[in-house]
Amino acid sequence: MEDMIKKEVVAIQKKISSILDISSPLKKILLSEVSLKEKRQKIRMFLAEILTSIFEVSPSIQPLEWILTREALQVFRQILSLRSEELVGFSFLQYINDWLNGNNVEKLEKPQSGFFKEFEHLLKGISGKTGLYKTEKLPSFSKYKGQKASKLRSNDLSRMARANEKFKVRYPCGLDGEAVRRRSRNKSRILQYFRSTELEWNNWKWHIRNIVRNPDTLSKLIRLTDEEYTAIKGAREYNIPFGITPYYVSLMDFESDRTNDYAIRAQVIPSLHYIKRLKEQRECKESSIDFMIEHDTTPIEGITRRYPNIVILKPVLTCPQICVYCQRNWELEEVYSSNAVLSEKKLDRAIQWIEETPEINEVLVTGGDPLLLSDERIDKILFRLSKIDRIVRIRIGTRTPVTLPQRITDALIRRIIRFHVPGRREIIIITHYEHQYEITPQSMEAVQKFRRQGLEIYNQLVYTFYNSKRFEASALRQKLRLIGVTPYYTFNTKGKDETDDFRVPIPRLLQEQDEEARLMPGSVRTDEIVFNVPGLGKNYLNAKQHHDVISILPDGRRVYEFHPWEKKLALADTYIYKDVSIYDYLKRLKSVGEKISDYKTIWYYY
Repeated sequence: MEDMIKKEVVAIQKKISSILDISSPLKKILLSEVSLKEKRQKIRMFLAEILTSIFEVSPSIQPLEWILTREALQVFRQILSLRSEELVGFSFLQYINDWLNGNNVEKLEKPQSGFFKEFEHLLKGISGKTGLYKTEKLPSFSKYKGQKASKLRSNDLSRMARANEKFKVRYPCGLDGEAVRRRSRNKSRILQYFRSTELEWNNWKWHIRNIVRNPDTLSKLIRLTDEEYTAIKGAREYNIPFGITPYYVSLMDFESDRTNDYAIRAQVIPSLHYIKRLKEQRECKESSIDFMIEHDTTPIEGITRRYPNIVILKPVLTCPQICVYCQRNWELEEVYSSNAVLSEKKLDRAIQWIEETPEINEVLVTGGDPLLLSDERIDKILFRLSKIDRIVRIRIGTRTPVTLPQRITDALIRRIIRFHVPGRREIIIITHYEHQYEITPQSMEAVQKFRRQGLEIYNQLVYTFYNSKRFEASALRQKLRLIGVTPYYTFNTKGKDETDDFRVPIPRLLQEQDEEARLMPGSVRTDEIVFNVPGLGKNYLNAKQHHDVISILPDGRRVYEFHPWEKKLALADTYIYKDVSIYDYLKRLKSVGEKISDYKTIWYYY
């Protein structure tokens, strides 16, 4: 056993040593017989020398490589910071030093493949050796001027567009002829099972009465894998909210291979991991699944407030359909629960609180899904809010255009539109499409009913593993604009234990914005990418000054420090977040058929 341990230690030391060969000066410092304090100081001086050299008038490395080096240097300097080590409770430098020099290695956590990859790419970054650019020569069009340069540049852009389109065409859309026919057959099968008619199918209340809530019913409508069946059964057994509208079931393919409907099934059919973690958290009295710490931003029941002028009003805490990754899964009720709807008395108090808080001029009515309520109840809420003169905007957060488009009736539109008064008060619909396979003729018509009355529809995309392949989100954005929906926010997946299967590394979202969304027209790439900081609010990921990489853990995860939005307005604490391992994410992409080389730049996004 001791021999095996020694061999393992030697293998780790060799691996670290070979990575350090990328930067001989750094290797020399780490192998020197001086204190860790002196090594830290020498490494800082070494990094400073590199930074100084690349800021010279004629840097020795290619221009774009220079930019990568500058960013990698900044990250390395942050990681070396004693403040960073204290915040994380882990010293990256000491960890490398201990392994390399054999110091107390029996007590050290074994480095994973993701750690080695992060270390390797960090050193390549600071050394100007990323190898991302196949040639140091600039494009051919840069050698010419005028029409010749224009034609060569145009040819390059055409090649780029064709390459990008090859990715987009891989993703099915619900408006495609074959998808429409498939859903029609699904609808017929579902209606036959429920012994219902086309007329009933077009009635949203019929769908609410027939929400699919157990695995036996669902398995009669589509084929389930053993894992899917067991997970749904576990949800019912442990009282974890679960439900799918018959309409949304019709969007799923009958076979269980998830070839086309992977994003749709993943949204509503929980994994076994999700069920297990929620069960454990509910059994542990000290545990909380309130990831966004809404308990601390709820001045009165039914209200959440994280910003000076905007408030969230939650009149209902359930949806026609439960999304697995919902940030409010900690407070969601079953769809038929008597506790799901805020009582008349509590709703009156919540609206009264808004009336008595003069700084509030915008309200987001969400939940749950407020369009699950009756027309009369919705009318009453909007009427009460519209009587507050200073309210200039009311947002309605709803997924019904996606999960139950039958809900968007002419009668409902008439109720809502009367509170939309140009120049005085705006009504906005905020919805939530996750994949273009959700876009159907029925869903498009629901959107157009709002649009024909002058109401804007905005989309909030949660960026998950199931829509994060190359150009997948871009394909969605393009289709959203064509049906009348404006991309609004793209949220990094919440870092909740139970939804680990959904999580995507922050660098992937940054990469998507720079290399995919950036290639689309400005009218299409209108969404802002954000990380929703628990208890604080949105952190804009494109603004690099609002977050820092402060460590890399032995398992390959980066640690980020997020700055609160009000950091220059008022004193507030920062938030420490442990991200998903890039290596593990890429490995998972490979398992579903992706070419990892298509994502090679991901390591250099911070």
